[in-house]
Amino acid sequence: MVERSDEAPLLFWAEGPAVSAPPPAAEPGSSGGSGGGRRLGGGWSAAPWDGEGPAEAAGPPRAEAEEDQIVAVFVVTFDPRTGNMVEWCLPQDIDLEGVEFKSMASGSHKIQSDFIYFRKGLCFGLACFANMPVESELERGARMKSVGILSPSYTLLYRYMHFLENQVRHQLEMPGHYSHLEAFYDDKKGVLPDSKGTPSSQQPVHWLPSIHRYMYPEMKITHPAGCMSQFIKFFGEQILVLWKFALLRKRILIFSPPPVGVVCYRVYCCCCLANVSLPGLGGTVPESKPFFYVNVADIEMLETEVSYVACTTEKIFEQKRDLYDVYVDNQNVKTHHEHLQPLLKINNADKEKYRRLNDQRQMLMYSQEVGEDCSSCEEDLFILFFMEQNNRIFQTLMEVSASQDKTLTADHARGMGLDPQGDRSFLMDLLEVYGIDVMLVIDNPCCT
Repeated sequence: MVERSDEAPLLFWAEGPAVSAPPPAAEPGSSGGSGGGRRLGGGWSAAPWDGEGPAEAAGPPRAEAEEDQIVAVFVVTFDPRTGNMVEWCLPQDIDLEGVEFKSMASGSHKIQSDFIYFRKGLCFGLACFANMPVESELERGARMKSVGILSPSYTLLYRYMHFLENQVRHQLEMPGHYSHLEAFYDDKKGVLPDSKGTPSSQQPVHWLPSIHRYMYPEMKITHPAGCMSQFIKFFGEQILVLWKFALLRKRILIFSPPPVGVVCYRVYCCCCLANVSLPGLGGTVPESKPFFYVNVADIEMLETEVSYVACTTEKIFEQKRDLYDVYVDNQNVKTHHEHLQPLLKINNADKEKYRRLNDQRQMLMYSQEVGEDCSSCEEDLFILFFMEQNNRIFQTLMEVSASQDKTLTADHARGMGLDPQGDRSFLMDLLEVYGIDVMLVIDNPCCT
């Protein structure tokens, strides 16, 4: 089997309230998002918009197609004298403060191209960066630009990856020509979120809605060589450590030198590890916010966050321990909080979960090779694996909480797929974070 690239677009499903029940025709695995993508520069993109006619996503439409909501388009350039600056934007009166640093990551001068997801206030952005050598002393031999867009949702941003890649190359070769960008904005422009923080065309954003099984087909990605499978292959057994921190809604910061595009995917995948579909649970859970790329200009904002997942190319963040709970450098996951140290250890239950995950993956690959299963992909398997694991944990905790004695035993822990001793501190933190009224009676071997 050919090893696939680690570069793939975000999943279709990202945020939003629970939806109404789908029509009877909807079947798991029937979404058109599992195929039809094309390899285009920095990532996979469906039906790139070329400025002639409306942009459309490839594949069958979703039950409720998401409307285009592009609230800004902009060009950022690097000036050798003044640094990063916004050279052009629409609308002209929009606040883009800080976008010049978010859309051109620190250290990008060392690479030829990249793409970056980021958060700007209530909006999300995608920018494509390119670096072209030029014979100009004024530009010090290199011309660097990014072309980006902002939207209240990041679910649709991947649709315009190829358009942005083409446009940044166009801006490098013909600076100052913005007609294609103007036409794009006129075709796709949406509305800014109102002052109360709610996009006027959407309901409030919830990262953890009540996701029922019928929503599953909408969680497909646009190509089976997707970010979730590569994410888990990259981290190996460490994925179980990240899973616990994500479920506990810790502040997780991922460091990587440029290119940062694929690391933005890891931010998203890390949030996906904590999906729970049990009704009634989401209201008690702290929101886990995917911030994607952050830099030193975001420090003041991060100081106020109690839960987030983000990535950065700036090594200085490692020294600012008050900004994060968990720091990920390559495959090295670490925390400076003493009470979280036990969660870094891979226990027997973690190894068993990882073994089952790999066994299921091998079975899926075999069924695909012999032609028995052409509808499922690794993304389906991984997302459902962790969702079902999380559901089992919280279903048990809620049942025990509703019982007369409210006692959680070692047998309960094993039934949830956890190690009674190795996951004791994890369970204690879980009960506290989610406000579940249960008495833990599993003995700590260190105290006996």
